[in-house]
This record gives sequence, C-alpha cells and structure tokens, in this order.
Amino acid sequence: MSEAQSMNPSTDDFASMFEASFETNSMEEGTVVKGVVTAIEKDAAIIDIGLKTEGRVDLREFYTPGDDKKLAVGDEVDIYLERIENALGQAVLSRDKARREESWIKMAKFFEAEEPVKGAIVGRVKGGFTVDLGGINAFLPGSQVDIRPVRDVGPLMNEDQPFMILKMDRSRGNIVVSRRAILEESRAEQRAELVGQLAEGETREGVVKNITDYGAFVDLGGIDGLLHVTDMSWRRVSHPSQVLNVGDTVKVKIIRINPETQRISLGMKQLQEDPWNAASAKYVVGTRHTGTVTNIADYGAFIELEEGVEGLVHVSEMSWTKKNVHPGKIVSTSQEIEVEVLEVDQEKRRISLGIKQVQENPWDSFTDRFPVGSTIKGEVRSVTEFGLFIGLDGDIDGMAHLSDLSWEKSGEEALQDYKKGDMVEAKILEVDIEKERISLGVKQVLKDTMPAGASGANRGAVVTCTVKEVNSGGIEVTFGEDDAETTAFIRKGDLSRERSEQRPERFAVGDKVDALITRVDRKTRSYTLSIKALEIAEEKEAVQQYGSADSGASLGDILGAALKGDN
Repeated sequence: MSEAQSMNPSTDDFASMFEASFETNSMEEGTVVKGVVTAIEKDAAIIDIGLKTEGRVDLREFYTPGDDKKLAVGDEVDIYLERIENALGQAVLSRDKARREESWIKMAKFFEAEEPVKGAIVGRVKGGFTVDLGGINAFLPGSQVDIRPVRDVGPLMNEDQPFMILKMDRSRGNIVVSRRAILEESRAEQRAELVGQLAEGETREGVVKNITDYGAFVDLGGIDGLLHVTDMSWRRVSHPSQVLNVGDTVKVKIIRINPETQRISLGMKQLQEDPWNAASAKYVVGTRHTGTVTNIADYGAFIELEEGVEGLVHVSEMSWTKKNVHPGKIVSTSQEIEVEVLEVDQEKRRISLGIKQVQENPWDSFTDRFPVGSTIKGEVRSVTEFGLFIGLDGDIDGMAHLSDLSWEKSGEEALQDYKKGDMVEAKILEVDIEKERISLGVKQVLKDTMPAGASGANRGAVVTCTVKEVNSGGIEVTFGEDDAETTAFIRKGDLSRERSEQRPERFAVGDKVDALITRVDRKTRSYTLSIKALEIAEEKEAVQQYGSADSGASLGDILGAALKGDN
C-alpha cells in the first residue's frame, strides 16, 4: 500500500473501524457480558468478548465443587468485564465476579417474590453465621437460626436447607437471611392443619411440656394448648406445680379455640362434676361444718369445706371479744376448725362463715354474773388518752373513762398513775350488750374525799369566803372549815350587781366576803360562786317582806327597815 493509500483509507476501512469502535463503546466496565472460549492454555482460558482484544481467565474460576463439566474451546460463557483494556492491551475478565453478579440478580428475584432460597451454613462469625447461597455469602443472625435457642449448631453446618432473605444491600454487598422464618411458616401451616382437626368440647390426652406461674402448656400431638391454673382444679391452686409436673400425661378438655390466633385453651376441672352444684343444698344457713384454713388475708380467712368449695370467715366473725386483730393471730393455715354457715350465694359461688357463732358468747352471761354496781378486779390492757381498758372475765374488756379514775386529781393527772399490766379494782357503772360496751369506774370504789364542809354546801347556800388571790379576771376565794377548806373562783362579772363595782382591785387578800353558791359540779368537784347573785337574792327577799319600789319607798329605806327589824 502506498503512502497516499495509507493516509487516505478506503470507505470499507472506515466502516470496519466505525463498527469496531461501536462494539467497543457498547461494552460497559463492571457488567456481565457474553464471551466465547477461543483457546485453553495450561492454566488459563482465552475468552473473546467481541472486542479487538481478548482476555485471559484463570481456569480455576470455571470449576465449582461437584461440577464435573470441563471447559472446551467454543463454549459460550458469561464473564465479568472489569476493564476493557489494561496496559498490555488485554481485557481484564473474571468468571468468579460474573458468578456473583448472577447470584445477586437471582437473589434479588427471590427477595422481591418473598420466596425461600437454598443455602448452607459454612462458618461462624460474631453475632451469627455465614451462609453460602451458591457463590454469594449471607449473614445469618444467631436469633434467626431456630424458633428456640440452639445450643449446638454442628448438625446444621454444611447442610443444604432453605432460608428466607430478610434484607439486601447491594451497595454494601450485605444479605441477611433467616432459617427461623422458614420454620415458623412451616409450623404455622402444620398448626393450622392440626387446629382444623380439633373441636371445642372434645377430650384429648396430652403431655405437659412446660410449666409457668400462670399455667401449663400441654402438647396435644404437634400443637400446644394452655391449661390455665384456674382450670386445673375446682379447689384453689396457688401454683401449677402443686398439680402437675413436666412430662406428665394428662387428660384435658378443649374449652376454646381462637380461629384468628389459633390459641387453644384447655381445662382439667371441666372433666369433673362442679361441687358447687350441690353446695346450696349441703351448706344450709345455720348448719355447722368442719373445714381447713387454706389462706389468710387482712380481711379474713378462707376455709375449704370440701375440695372445690371454700367459704370466707370475715375478721368480724372470728371472735366475740378480739377486735381489730389480724386473722393470723386467731387462726393458722392448715388448721382444722368448726364454722357455721351464715350466708350462701350460689350464683356468685360465695359462702360466708362464722367462727364465733360456734362458741359461747361471753356477753350473754356477763350481766348475770356481774350486775351493774358489782366490783371487779382486772389487768390494765391498754392506756389511751381517754381512759383505761381493763381485762375482765371471759376475755372481755371494759373501759374506765379518765373522769372516773380519781376524786382528787384531774383525769389527765390520774391517767399518768397507770400503766399496762397494772391490776386495778373498779366498779361496773353501765353495760350495753348490743354495743358490747362496759363502763367502769375506779374512783367509785374509793371513799369520796370531798371536804365535809364543802359537801354540805349545796346550790343556793350562802358561804363566807376569804379572798386568797386577786387578778384581772376575778378573785380566788376559799370557804369551809380549816381542815376541809374548798377553793373557788368568783368571776369579775359576779363581783357586784353594779357594773361600776365589778372591779377586782377593790378587794384585797384576806378580805371576808359573802357569796351565793350558784352551781356545784360533783364530777369535777368545783363550785361556782357569785356576790352579784347574793345581792339580787337579798333585794328580792327584802322587797317581798317590807314593801316594793312601787309604794314610793326607796331601796335604801327598804333595806334600812329590814336591818332595823333584824336588830
């Protein structure tokens, strides 16, 4: 070819060059393309992918475990184009990467269709396992291996089995799979089939698989049902382990099947006759029975009359005399005790029982043995701010009010003289059987030490007093004999009938004054005196005897006449 011809190519040459250029540009690096094996060397295969250059691929990339097929010249293969041309002018190809690309495309189809894929657990990594999905590795979390925790994964290793793809991230090259999802789906199908074979009301045999605080799970042959603790027996069951053990074979009745959740509720007591059906006829109000204490609460105790039938003894029905006492101090668990039926409610399955009703009521005979006015001895059970509680015969308590403790001291002062455990003598002042109350008096068994002079000073009597103390509110005075002197207080308003004379300072200590006793309080041992009342009484008497203001005589004239008459 001449120089001119080489510098001016023909039209055919331009066409072939353009076609070759087009083919080259149609190839994209990082994609899988079709190639033809043009030659096989000692350790590599020459692959033509339609470019003006060929590529070399290691023969090991074409062989997979279990595949005996050998590569031959003329075979068409899928190959991954990493680079169109390297420094040597050759295409950089990879069969391994092509296979991974094929696997990703395949996995993406399974993921979108939510279909299981085949794989094998090939290794253990942090938090889970590695699964080979046919040329592409996936991560199997430890929680997704099985429905229940698996201690030994050895038998599952290198075994082809189905997995469900949970997550795919192509950019990071991550695939997360689950074996548990396959098992749950299979189990759900199996459960639905087994549930279809069961019917409410029928009786089945099963094996106790697991026990919890609220019941037991019973295997009915591939499907579990819940036997709740309240459906194990007609009697009270605190914990399922009191009735069942894991591995026991039990006969149960299917109470309910939930078609939506496919949960099965079982019962054992439903296979026995309900003891409450005959309870109302057997436990008639007023009859007495022997039962066992099964449970004690703050408000009472539960008594088992027979298996499946319990009654409640309220704390108020436990003792005639022990009030505000915890039931645990009167009865104990497992104790056999006689009770009386107080009320039966068949519909609510309740029986009210009483313990005190089978015992003698000490209040009924108390008044016969200790009538009002009797003197008794007892131990101080407690000291309160309002008096003493004293233990009496028959475990009954009586109360001595603080006002009935002493003649000389105030109630508060007298109360300080007593402590729990002291033996005291008291008189029965009052008995109320209905309210179960006994009023006692301690001072009533003692001699009234009220001064003789004062005791004779009744309301309306005039006494001569000696001023003992003067203050702004009135004067304190004493009256009576020296050996029986009584102290009283005359208020400011009672010092005179004249307001101008109602001044305490006009009196001096030691002055003698006459006053009228207007009130006597035997309980508090106090007297109320009044000079004003005495003046009014004297005026009234003088008017009645010597005239009246209406006759024209003045009060001074009347009093003067009265005084002359006295002389």
